[in-house]
Amino acid sequence: MLRQGLLLRPLLRAPLDRWKEQDTFLKDGFLALALTLLAFVPTLSTIGAQIGDLPERSANGLGVALVLAQTLPLAARTRRPGGCLAVVAVAFGVHQSLGFATTFGSMGLYLALYSTGAHQVRFRRALAMAAGAGYVVLAVTLHRLGSPQDVTDYLAFYLVLAGVWLVGSGVRRRREEEAQRRRLAAEVATAAERARIARELHDVVTHHVTAMVVQADAAQFLITSAPERAATAMASVSDTGRRALTELRYLLGVLEATGESTTAGPARGLLRKGLAREGLAREDLARQDRGPTLGQLEDLVEQARRSGQPVEFSESGERRPRSVDVELAAYRVVQEALTNAMKYATGQPTRVLVRHGEKRVEIGVTTDGPGPVSSPAAVPATREPGPEGGRGLAGLRARVRMLDGELEAGPRPEGGFEIRATIPSEPEPVRE
Repeated sequence: MLRQGLLLRPLLRAPLDRWKEQDTFLKDGFLALALTLLAFVPTLSTIGAQIGDLPERSANGLGVALVLAQTLPLAARTRRPGGCLAVVAVAFGVHQSLGFATTFGSMGLYLALYSTGAHQVRFRRALAMAAGAGYVVLAVTLHRLGSPQDVTDYLAFYLVLAGVWLVGSGVRRRREEEAQRRRLAAEVATAAERARIARELHDVVTHHVTAMVVQADAAQFLITSAPERAATAMASVSDTGRRALTELRYLLGVLEATGESTTAGPARGLLRKGLAREGLAREDLARQDRGPTLGQLEDLVEQARRSGQPVEFSESGERRPRSVDVELAAYRVVQEALTNAMKYATGQPTRVLVRHGEKRVEIGVTTDGPGPVSSPAAVPATREPGPEGGRGLAGLRARVRMLDGELEAGPRPEGGFEIRATIPSEPEPVRE
C-alpha cells in the first residue's frame, strides 16, 4: 500500500500543479459552477448556513434565483470580493426571510466572507461595518417574522461568520508578510550583488588604469631620449588596455548570468568587437569567459614589471585546483597589492609570495619604503593608507571574509607596506 501511495503521488501532483497555474477567474468560475450544481442535490440540503427557522415555503422560481445568487457570484470572489459578498449576503438574507428550504448553496456565504477577508484590499473596515449592520437588520427582521431563535443563537451565528472572515484575514496577512520577506530578501541580494560588482570594477579598472598611467608617463619622458624604449612602453599600454577590456568583458558576462542581459548584451557585443580589433584570437575570447585564476599571477606580475615596478614573485607548495571564488579572491589580493605599490611606492622593490596548502592559500605581498614607520598612524603620504583606508582594501577584506578567510594590511615597522591573506579552501576534485 505504501509503495502504491508513493507511485500515485507524482501522478496526482502534476494535475494539481497544472490547476494552480490556471487563471484565477477560471478557477473561481469552476468553484461557483460546482457549488451551484451541488445546491440542487437533495442529499446535501441539510448542509448549509441557516439561521431563521421560519415556516418552510415551497420552492419556486424566486427561490431558485436566490440560490443562484448565492453561488454564481463566487466566480468573482478573488477579483471583486466586496461585490461578491454584497450580492451573496443580500441573497442569503432574503432567502432566510422568505423561509425557503436550506440548500448547500448557502455555503456560498461562508466562501464569500473568507474571500473578502483574504482578498479585499480597500475599504476593509467600512465593508466589515456594513456587513455587521446588515446582519443586525437580518436578525431584527427574522425576529419580527416569528423566528424562534433568541439572542444567543444570533450571537453564535454571528461569531461563526466573523471567524470565517478572520480566517481569510489571517491568510491575507501571512501572504503579505511572505511577500514582504521576499522583497527584503531580493533587496538584500541586489545590494550584495551591486557591492560585489562594484568591488570587481574597482579591482579591474583601478589596476589596469594605474598601470596604463604609469606606462604612459614613462613613455612621455622617454620619447625624445630613448624612442625605442618609449615604443616598448606604449606597446605595454596597448597590452594593458586589451587586458582591461578582456576582464570587463568577463564582468559583463557575470552581469548577464545574473539577469542583466538587457543591458549587458549590447555592451558585450561592442567589447567583443573591440577585442577583435585589438587582435585577440578566438581561443583568447573563449578563455576569457572565465575569471582570473591563480595560474595567471605570473602574467599579472609581468605586467607590473613592464610598468617599471621591480617585483619578485615566488610560490611554494603544490598548486591545486580551487573553487572559482577562492582563485578569484587570491588573484584580486595580489592585483590590489601591486596596484597600490605602483601608485604609492613607484620603483620600490615588491615581493609576492603565494603558499599553496592542502586546505588554504596564503598570500603575502610586501613593498619596501624609504624609511621606518614608528606607528601605524604615521604612514607616509606616498604609500597606501592603513587597512581601513581605501576602497580596494575594504572590498578585499569583505571578499576574503565571505570565504571565511582573513586579510591583514598595514605599514611595516622598517618601512613600506604589507598585505597578508589566508583563504581556506578544500581542493576541488580533478575531473577526468
